[in-house]
Amino acid sequence: MSNEVIDGLQLGLRVVLGIVFIGAGMTHFQPSVQRTMAAMIPPRLRSPGLANPTNLVVFTGVCEIAGGLGLLFPPTMMLAAGALVVFLAAVFPANAYAARHKKRFGRIAIPLVPRLIAQLVLMALLVVAVL
Repeated sequence: MSNEVIDGLQLGLRVVLGIVFIGAGMTHFQPSVQRTMAAMIPPRLRSPGLANPTNLVVFTGVCEIAGGLGLLFPPTMMLAAGALVVFLAAVFPANAYAARHKKRFGRIAIPLVPRLIAQLVLMALLVVAVL
């Protein structure tokens, strides 16, 4: 495969990932989504010294939007991809908490192993998109 084809595929992947992260980040500003995501934050991360859960949801939304935009801007694409890989690892405890409380979170409580696999695949795609 030529470098031009690979570059085109990587650009396409960055655009798709950028749109996905921007779209996901935008949902963090919807009140119903904020309530659900705030409830997903594990109790151990809700200590008085840490941020309000709703503020954390808004912050993660800003991170996703910034990361998605960063993927679309060549000078920042590598930094954005790295930051999004770290981001995905950082939010995994909330997804794991939801997975353990299926009755409370319903269909958004994706079982732990498939969720972990999806997170790892997304991390790998971010790396492939910028290397």
